[in-house]
Order: sequence, then structure tokens, then C-alpha cells
Amino acid sequence: MQSCKFMATLNDVAKIAGVTPTTVSRVINMRGSLSQKTIERVHKAMRELNYQPNAMARSLQGKKSQLIGLIFPSVAYPFYGEIIHAIESKLFEQGYKAILCDSENDPIKERAYLTMLMANQVDGIITSSHNKEIHEYENDNLAIVAFDRYLADGIPIVSSDNLAGGKLATDYLYEQGCRKIAIVAGVSDTISPTENRRLGYQTMIAERHLTPLIHYLPRESNLNQKRQSIHQFLVEQQPDGVFCTDDLTAVIVQNLATTVHLDNLKVVGYDGTQVIQSFMPSLSTIVQPIDDLAELMVKILIQKIEDEQFTPQANYVLPVTLKK
Repeated sequence: MQSCKFMATLNDVAKIAGVTPTTVSRVINMRGSLSQKTIERVHKAMRELNYQPNAMARSLQGKKSQLIGLIFPSVAYPFYGEIIHAIESKLFEQGYKAILCDSENDPIKERAYLTMLMANQVDGIITSSHNKEIHEYENDNLAIVAFDRYLADGIPIVSSDNLAGGKLATDYLYEQGCRKIAIVAGVSDTISPTENRRLGYQTMIAERHLTPLIHYLPRESNLNQKRQSIHQFLVEQQPDGVFCTDDLTAVIVQNLATTVHLDNLKVVGYDGTQVIQSFMPSLSTIVQPIDDLAELMVKILIQKIEDEQFTPQANYVLPVTLKK
């Protein structure tokens, strides 16, 4: 690996990657048609050299860009849409503008966005990435805050109290008379706070001396595949209560219940967005404090940007509530 004690240049990256400086520039700015092999070689060279586009010019100017990168899995989901809106509004209030990147659970796309954000000299990044082994997040020179995801040591994580949420949802179903309580969750292969929703469920199931019934949805499934998977699960297992780790899944379960003759099925979701509560006000759910989460993430990020000596906590956890 190359020494990182000097200020690497675009030409240095090109030499290590075995390409022209023009090609490096095209990779950084996501322009033109390039093979994936070339893109990966350039990214690898940039990591080896700890290369940050335009870093020298920026440091000489002594100015900040007042730009913040937001990297989220999908803006199509109501929860992400609402929290991104809250983050952007609070950043703007503090004099910052946001660059939104939809990573779509695609590590190649996420790396490309990270390179682009550094090329645009962002002052910091707020991310809720689901992808593993994105080593660019280990860059000590960039202020980063993670939402609900572990990315690397030293990057603070902001989340709601997922463990308490899982317990609240499960205990509520028990109080409603449910004794065959299931959980429907997405598969996760990352070390993230959201896994505590399942742990909260399992804790209450054990305390109530019930049998756990866990159904994982296929990781890359589309909406129709999720419906089919849930339909088969409901038919085969016949639960009387279901805790879903997000509200969209809860809506699917509730809609499918009548089609499989589970008219008395009790369902609890997780997120509590305004969109879902307006669309289906009867849905019980664990409500995340979206505005408070956004405010805390922005506060921590700006403090990291403005104070190089600031050492944030590893985890910040905000309380949730049960909407019956």
C-alpha cells in the first residue's frame, strides 16, 4: 500500500490505477461510459492513496463548502422520505445545502456517490447505508454520522430505541390476547441497531413463555415477492398477532389477513410516518421521533465539522412510543 503521508494528486491515482488522468476525472465525476473493472481500479487506487479530490485547493482557501451529502437506501419508502425531508430542512436552517444520493442497496453505486461527494467537497455526510464493506467511510478527514447503521469505529450512530420498540410491540399484542405472536422482518447481514427490534420481540416472547415465530423476508425481494412470502407464511403458520419491523410490511400483512381468513389478526408496525398514519389510521405502530432524530444528527454533524477536537458518543438512542 502506498504511503498516505503526502498529498496525493489525480496523476498519482492515474499512475497507480494504470489509466489516464482524464479517466480518473471521469470516474470521480461519474461521467461517460466506463467499464466496472476500470471504475473499481480507480476507486482502489484512491483508497490506497487516501486521495480526496480538490482537497488541497479547499484547504488553501480555508473555506467550507456548506454542502452535506445524504446517502439513504431508497427515497421511495415513506420513512426515509420523511426523515430526509426533516434533515434537509434543519441543515438549510443552519446554512447548509444537501446533496441527496439514493444508494438502492447497491455497493457499487454507493462507492460512486461517495467519490462524487468528496469531489464536490462536502463538509460531511449523513448516511443510512445498508451495504457492507464500504471502506471509504473509514476516511478520518470527513465528518460522518450514521443513522441506524454501524459503518466503522469512530462513526457515531443515531437511532431510536429499537430494543424498547420490539418489546412494546410484542407486549401490546400479548395484552390484546395474542398467544401465537410472530415477527416479520427483513434479512439483515449488517451489525445495526435495527436488529434490536427482533431482540426486543424475542425477549418478550421468552418472558411470556411463548414460542418465537420469526419470518424473514427475502433480502432483494420486490413488492409482489414480499406479498407472496407473507401470504404463504400466514397460511402455513396461522398467527394471531404479528409484529412487523416496518409499517409498509404491516400494511401488507393487514391487507392479506382477510384473504386468508385471519379476520381477527392483530398487527403492529414500526416507524409511524405521517403518510402511513394518514393512509391507515387504524394501524398500531411504534412511532419513531423523526424530527428529533433529524435534529440530533444535524447537531452532531455540525459539531464534528466545526470542532476537530469533538469526540461524539458511539451511540445516541432516542425513545419511541406506541400508537395504539
